Amino acid sequence: MTPEKPRILVCDDESHIVHVVSLKLRNAGYDVATASDGQAGLEAALAQPPDLLITDYQMPRMTGVELVSELRRRDEWQDLPVIMLTARGFRLDPIEVRRTRIAEVVSKPFSPRDLLARVQALLPERSPEPAESESDLGRGENTES
Repeated sequence: MTPEKPRILVCDDESHIVHVVSLKLRNAGYDVATASDGQAGLEAALAQPPDLLITDYQMPRMTGVELVSELRRRDEWQDLPVIMLTARGFRLDPIEVRRTRIAEVVSKPFSPRDLLARVQALLPERSPEPAESESDLGRGENTES
């Protein structure tokens, strides 16, 4: 029996971000679930707990910070690593980052390769072997439209 792949939940209301990030993570060997807003992200996390959460800050129905805050209210979510995506030029309040224990804040546009490196750093003992070659996305591709 093979070990279970680490599960990553990606929440963003921008479908191209979800697509690019999901593709990069799946090609690196992760199990990826997605949600298009904070409420759907909460429901997905409760249904199948992720090992790591990547969430956008600004989303309909529930912001990324509200999503993380809601998860942190439960004991089982205290140690969940979180990467928060933000719009270019938007700065999260450092007090809010500490309060919600967000591990990384990444501004859009970002390099999918850099995001993957951050995921691997947060899940070092759980990082799978790549399923396919790293050429899944061009070297210069980023999330900017």
